[in-house]
Formats: sequence, structure tokens, C-alpha cells
Amino acid sequence: MVVHQLDEDEVDRIFAALADPTRRDIVARVLTREASVSVLAQRYAMSFAAVQKHVAVLERAGLVNKQPHGRERLVRGDVDTIRAATRLLDQYEEIWRGRIVRLADLLATPGEGESP
Repeated sequence: MVVHQLDEDEVDRIFAALADPTRRDIVARVLTREASVSVLAQRYAMSFAAVQKHVAVLERAGLVNKQPHGRERLVRGDVDTIRAATRLLDQYEEIWRGRIVRLADLLATPGEGESP
């Protein structure tokens, strides 16, 4: 498996796309099962064009792709991009956990100048 490192622009596009609850829901749906934009549009109280725009944002971010299937184009979640974003978040978690460990060590070390 090729490990894809995200550049800053890709990270910005991914997290900007995921900032919207409708787009997060679309990603969750198409990771479970591919669907056409028209099928996706039936699930939301917005126009077909609005859903199509949400899908376009997700596609530019690399979170979904569209594949031809007969007359339709099916939207599928892109697991590789999700994994790359997860690796980035894992790196941030590692930094955070390191800070917690250092803080715990600091609190566990008796202070200088204290009487026993």
C-alpha cells in the first residue's frame, strides 16, 4: 500500500469539506454504500443542485469520487483520503499525549526545595 502524505492545500480542502454536517453525512453514506447524486438528494431537504454542489466539494477534497455506471455516475467514498486524514489526526493525538505524559511526569516529580 502506498502511503499518501497530504500537503497543506489538501488538508485545508479535506477539513473544510468535513466542516459541513451535510457533507459529513454524505461521506458516511457513500463509505457504506455507493449512491447516485439523485439518490443522495432524496435524503436531504434541499435541491438536487445543492446536493450536487456538496458532492463537488467532497470530490475536490478527494473524499469521494464519481464512477460511471450506465447512465448514472455513482458517488463512492475514497478510503485512502480518509486514512490519510486519520494519520494526520493520529499525529496530532501523539503530540497531545506526549504533552500529557510530560505533565504527569512533572506533577509526579517532587518539587525542589520542598520539605519531606
